[in-house]
Amino acid sequence: MRHIANIFSVLLTVLTAASGEIFGQDMGTGGLQEAAEAIAADQTFGHAYVGICVMDDSGRVLAQVNADRMMVPASNMKLLTTGAALHMLGPSYRFETTLAHDGIVEDGVLKGNLHIIGGGDPLFGSKDSIAVPLERTFALWEKMIREAGIKRIEGHIIGDGRSLDGMMEEPTWLWNDIGTYYGAGVSGLTFYENMQSFSVSAGPEVGAPVNIRPYYPECPWMDFRYACSTGKAGTGDLLYMYTSDLAPVAEIRGTFGVDRAAKRVDCANKYPEYTCARYFENYLRRKGMPCSGGAADYKLITGWMTEEAGCAGLGNGTGGGTGTDGGKTLIGSTLSPTLDRIVFETNHASNNVFAETLFRTLGKTLHESACYDSSYVALNDAFAELGVSTGSGIKVQDGSGLSRQNLVSPEFLCRFLHAMSLSPAFGDFLESLPSPGFNGTLEYNMKGQPEALRRRIKVKSGSMNGVRCYSGYILPSSSGNLSCENGLPEGTLIISIMTNNCTSPNWKVRPLLDRFMAALAHDNQML
Repeated sequence: MRHIANIFSVLLTVLTAASGEIFGQDMGTGGLQEAAEAIAADQTFGHAYVGICVMDDSGRVLAQVNADRMMVPASNMKLLTTGAALHMLGPSYRFETTLAHDGIVEDGVLKGNLHIIGGGDPLFGSKDSIAVPLERTFALWEKMIREAGIKRIEGHIIGDGRSLDGMMEEPTWLWNDIGTYYGAGVSGLTFYENMQSFSVSAGPEVGAPVNIRPYYPECPWMDFRYACSTGKAGTGDLLYMYTSDLAPVAEIRGTFGVDRAAKRVDCANKYPEYTCARYFENYLRRKGMPCSGGAADYKLITGWMTEEAGCAGLGNGTGGGTGTDGGKTLIGSTLSPTLDRIVFETNHASNNVFAETLFRTLGKTLHESACYDSSYVALNDAFAELGVSTGSGIKVQDGSGLSRQNLVSPEFLCRFLHAMSLSPAFGDFLESLPSPGFNGTLEYNMKGQPEALRRRIKVKSGSMNGVRCYSGYILPSSSGNLSCENGLPEGTLIISIMTNNCTSPNWKVRPLLDRFMAALAHDNQML
C-alpha cells in the first residue's frame, strides 16, 4: 500500500465538506475508523442496526463497525449467488432447452407427444435485450421438427420444467411477495420470466373498482379475481396478487390511488411450462402443423399426467445433440446466452428469478437436485472452493435475498468479495456490478458526483422495507480502463455497508450512504 495514511485525511475532509450537516460534528483527523463510526452513529439511523466493513486489496480490515453482526442482506445475497455460479459453472456456461418426442413418426405424423424439456434457461421468452426473441426460437424449433419428418402431431405438446425440481418458491418468502413478479419462483422451463402482465387504471372515484385486464401472456385457464378498489390520492399502487401453483386461481387485492396514471403491473405466473407449450402449439398451428391433443404440462391444469413421460434430466446445459434418452427420441435443442451475460443482467437489474435459477442450477449441477436443500450445500461447496470460511457470518435461505431469513455479516461479504478477486471468473464478476448513476439499480445514486469517480465504484445494492445495503469494490483512479482480469489493482477498497430495521425514508438514507462511498472513492490514487 502506498501512502495509506493520506486517504484518511482526504476521506475526513471530503465527508466534513460534503456532509457536515449530516454528521453534525467536526470529525477532525481521527481516520477512516472514526469516519465509519460517525456514519453508523448518524441520527438518520436512529435505533437501526448498522454494519460497516472496509478492506484493502489484500483483505486487511481498514475499518469496521459491527462488521461481524449478521444482518438481512436483501439483494446483496446475489453477490454470493452470481459469484459462486461464475466460479463453479464458468462464464461460458449455457442453459439448454431440448425438444423430444415419445412416439413414432409415420407418413409425416407424430403418433405421440412432443416434449419441450427445459434446462433452466431464465431468459426463455423474456423481453430482456439479451434474450433470443421468442419467434426466432420457435422458428428454429419448427425447422428441427420438420427435419425430423413431422408435419402433424397426434398427441400433446408438453411443457416440462422438472429439471429444476422442488418448490418454485423458497418456503420462507412472504405470501404477498410470492404473487409479485419478483417473487414468481423458478421452473426448469421458464417463460417471460414467469410473469403475468396486467393493464391497470384507477376507477372514476375512491372506492370504485380498479380497471384491470390481463394482457400478456394469454392464460385463459386462469381464474383471475379482483378484490381491489380505487384508493385515495397519494396512496399509490398497493396492489398484490395472491396465487400458487396448487390451483389455477389468483386474486388481486389492495388499492390503486385515484390520482395514479394507468400502468402495467407485473405479477407471477405459476404455470410457465403450460404457457410455453400453449404458445408453441399456437405457433405451429399458424404454420400449418396441427396438434390434436393441444398443450399440456406436468401440473394440475390439464389433468395430463403419465408415469412413462419421464426424461426430466434432458436439457442440462451440456450442449445439443440427437438420439434417444429415457424412451424419448431427441429432436434438437437451443441454448441460452452465456452465463456471464446472464449474471450481468442479474446484478444490474437485481432480477430475483435469474438469481434463484442460478442458485438452483448450482444444486442441480453439483448434487443432481435443484431442491433448496441441495442448493444450500452447493453454495457452501463454492465457498469452500474459493477458500471462504463459513464458520461464522453466514446463514443462507435463498439465492436472491427475498427471504428475510438470510443472514450475512459485512465482514463475510468482504471476505467473499476478496476471494472472488482471486477467481478466474473475477473479470466477469466485476463487470456485472453496476456503477452509481448509470443503468441498473443504482441509476439514481450519486448524480452529483463526477462520472470518472462513479465509474470506479462497482457495488451491488440491496433493499427491502427497513433494509439498505451496498457491497462491492471501489477501484483506484490508477485502474485506467477498469480491466481487472489479473485480480484487484493495488489501492482497491472492498466495502460492505449494511443497515437493518431502519425506519428513516430512503430519501434520507441513500444520500448519506452515497456520500460515504463517494468519500471513500475520492482521490484514492493516494492508496
